[in-house]
Amino acid sequence: MTETPAHDDQPQDGSHRQPAPDPEHGPDPEQRQEQRQEQGPDLDEGPDPEQGPDPAPPGKHPVDQSLPPLKLLTTGIQHVAAMYAGVVAPPLIIGSAVGLSVTELTFLTGASLFLAGIATLLQTIGVWRIGARLPFVNGVTFASVAPMLAIHKSEGSEDALPVIFGACMVAAALGFLLAPYFSKLVRFFPPVVTGSVITLIGVSLMPVAFNWAQGGDPQAPGYGATKNIAMAGVTLVVVLLLSRFTRGFVKQIAVLLGLVVGTLIAVPVGITDFGALRDAGIVGFPTPFHFGAPQFAVAAVISMCIVMLVSMTESTADMLALGEIVDRPADEKTIAAGLRADTLGSFISPFFNGFLATAFAQNIGLVAMTRIRSRYVVAAGGGILILMGLCPAAAALIATVPQPVLGGAGVVLFGSVAASGVRTLARADLADDRNIVIVAVSLAVGLIPVAAPEFYGVFPAGARIILDSGISTGCVTAVVLNLLFNHLGRRPRAAGEAAVPEPRAGDVPAEQPSRRP
Repeated sequence: MTETPAHDDQPQDGSHRQPAPDPEHGPDPEQRQEQRQEQGPDLDEGPDPEQGPDPAPPGKHPVDQSLPPLKLLTTGIQHVAAMYAGVVAPPLIIGSAVGLSVTELTFLTGASLFLAGIATLLQTIGVWRIGARLPFVNGVTFASVAPMLAIHKSEGSEDALPVIFGACMVAAALGFLLAPYFSKLVRFFPPVVTGSVITLIGVSLMPVAFNWAQGGDPQAPGYGATKNIAMAGVTLVVVLLLSRFTRGFVKQIAVLLGLVVGTLIAVPVGITDFGALRDAGIVGFPTPFHFGAPQFAVAAVISMCIVMLVSMTESTADMLALGEIVDRPADEKTIAAGLRADTLGSFISPFFNGFLATAFAQNIGLVAMTRIRSRYVVAAGGGILILMGLCPAAAALIATVPQPVLGGAGVVLFGSVAASGVRTLARADLADDRNIVIVAVSLAVGLIPVAAPEFYGVFPAGARIILDSGISTGCVTAVVLNLLFNHLGRRPRAAGEAAVPEPRAGDVPAEQPSRRP
């Protein structure tokens, strides 16, 4: 992606960068072993190309290998299960916020499933220069939730969804045009920036989980009742027990099983409503512009364009990581094609009442765990998502999950997003005081809407759409501070000058090949 410098300078952007391995031959066996020992389980979880469990026929890479139908179906279902809760959470959050009925919420959820399947097929199978052709599952990005809630707060319930859809369309079109050039901008999003933003995404969504745990609607008579909080606690305990004491497939779907168990327990408690399931049809198609024609508000468009840049950054990092795991490094061409799939899926999505799409990182972990690298497995998962989206009964079943149950699972789900951000920050050089300042200030600015919701109350309504999104303000703050502290005005080092300080515990040795281009 970027040219290798002629000397071993440490980049001034808060990230570690070492000489890249030979692109044709990769690291030699000694380097591979040292790399695994130094860099921990990330690389260790990936399959060894010399002894992976899914050997492909001669001349065919395991990524392009097809599997027997039964194995294709079961592993595809596993990928769907691993990302299912993440796909349905954003439409549930936004739909509940704008006051949709259970029937309309079912429709919105089904549309998200259908469009996640379309985007997944674009990413895995690919068309022309669209699609990374890697085992990626695509779904609604969490990064868009906070800005969409801010749009609802500014525009009101009646116009919120049309304005959101219009902003998503413009942001997706911009992202599609930027895709071939974006790899040149990634240097402005080192781990110190992306880690701060991902952490903000998770932390900013925690109030949503706590609101669900109390019942979801502050105006409802039973809001905050003991039984609601108890159901959230029961669901959380079920998820934790499954995560701790199970392995393999069951552990991967711990959140999904927690939702099922919590919903069943909630039936005798009296907080489960099966009305939408009784009225739902077996077959249905997402009606274009069901909630009205898209509307275009400048502040909303700016906010979603920022989210699109964040989403593209996350997708780029995911492609680099997955490329290592499946032993097919993601080059600039692959990244551009993958971003085109993300943004094209995001552009199509609002036509059918969906939101911005992105690659789901939790499925990367599933590829590493199962060591099944075939992209057709994930394509099968995309087909399952489409079928579920075309079956209103399946979407209605999701809508029957009580909000306190969602709240218990949401604590784990949103907390996992924040933990992913912390893991990304671990790759930054936080021993450098400059990076500490970047993280501290960007997190503080991003958490203002969470800690003090009326902080920007005196600002114009249009400005509040952006300011009330901690993700947007935190991202801009992190990028600007990174430029100020790590790029602008820094004296270039002379050749031969020491590029890095003395090694510290946890630092990646300079002689190790880089894990990222």
